[in-house]
Amino acid sequence: MAMAATILHADLDAFYASVEQLLDPSLRGKPIAVGGGVVLAASYEARAFGVRGGMSGRQAQELCPQLIFVSGHFKEYQRLGDAAIEVIGDFTPLVERISIDEAFADVAGCTHLFGPPPDIAKAIRARVRTELGLPISIGVARTKHLAKIASQVAKPDGLVVVDPAVELKFLHHLPVELMWGVGPVTKARLAEIGVLTIGQLATTPGWSLERLLGPAAGEKLADLAWNRDPRTIRTSHRARSAGAQSAIGTKPAEEGVFRPTLLHLADRIASRLRAKSRSGRTVTVRVRFADLNSVTRSVTLDTPISATMILAELADELVRALLAEHPQERSISLLAISVSHFEEHWDLELELPLGLRDERRRPGTKIGTGRLAADRAVDQIRNRFGWDAIGYGRAALGIFGSVPDEFRRLAEKEL
Repeated sequence: MAMAATILHADLDAFYASVEQLLDPSLRGKPIAVGGGVVLAASYEARAFGVRGGMSGRQAQELCPQLIFVSGHFKEYQRLGDAAIEVIGDFTPLVERISIDEAFADVAGCTHLFGPPPDIAKAIRARVRTELGLPISIGVARTKHLAKIASQVAKPDGLVVVDPAVELKFLHHLPVELMWGVGPVTKARLAEIGVLTIGQLATTPGWSLERLLGPAAGEKLADLAWNRDPRTIRTSHRARSAGAQSAIGTKPAEEGVFRPTLLHLADRIASRLRAKSRSGRTVTVRVRFADLNSVTRSVTLDTPISATMILAELADELVRALLAEHPQERSISLLAISVSHFEEHWDLELELPLGLRDERRRPGTKIGTGRLAADRAVDQIRNRFGWDAIGYGRAALGIFGSVPDEFRRLAEKEL
């Protein structure tokens, strides 16, 4: 007998834009975009014209001349996002928040109080709409993956319940891009072998998927295509990585663009690592080009790092290597850095000045310890006088006006 569908995935619809329309009723029903030089979020009315997050403001205006730009109310995003998650928490303690505007929940243990899962989902939607004035879509299914897909199918402002008896029938006719882990690049690769739906993916031989996507990704997608997803709700878990990203519109793939952006991202990430007394051994960068294809590159170090300039320089090297590997790409639209393989409260081993080529990037050298000491001084000044009181070089000169730091903080993964 199949397990019951008790997993909910709740996702606030076009969250940032919906909040702006809530705060200013005159914007309701109109195409709006949060941002300026770069579109941070778009309302459904704007999406109908092809406007998408990460797009340059100029391109968005060309697609939708009547588009209205708003600057954003970041404290309201945080307040209303928290309030929506609290509504879900009133029904079950098993809530796993995965971003500011979405969460999973398992309601198996509270049906005796609030009724079957579909009724609980309806009650959550009604309360979020009544108490917060926001639309929220919910998917209900037997697994996390299927619940997330169901919530996407339910959008905008809907509810989809997937009966375990017909879940494969429901799943297999849907496009592959609804699956977790299928971005534009993977979608294009699958299309090359004629795989457009999840059902077609499910019937593709495993060796073919592995050859196309690699063993790990191929096996994972094959399992998800058959709704094999054993993951449970994790109410509290430590992040295995810390990351930040910056959508920069469409800019030339030049040092003057990526270097200060990477320094700003490294500053954000490294300050959070130090605040949690953590360091990481693996640094990964991601570059998205103008055609939305993304590439990644990483390096694993002998010693964990948390110094801002060391992280920035490593990210800079990785991005340069990626661009050298893709000389045909002249424009970039997004940069991201993440640090993983954490160590907590590690003992720093001091190193002798041996003239090594990477001495500046080794935390235990004289230069490395000096950099970390400078970072800690910056941290102390910011703790006392605020983040903007001091900064690093060009990253502190206000070059990021197109994407407010408040939005970056909301979007960044929390440790």
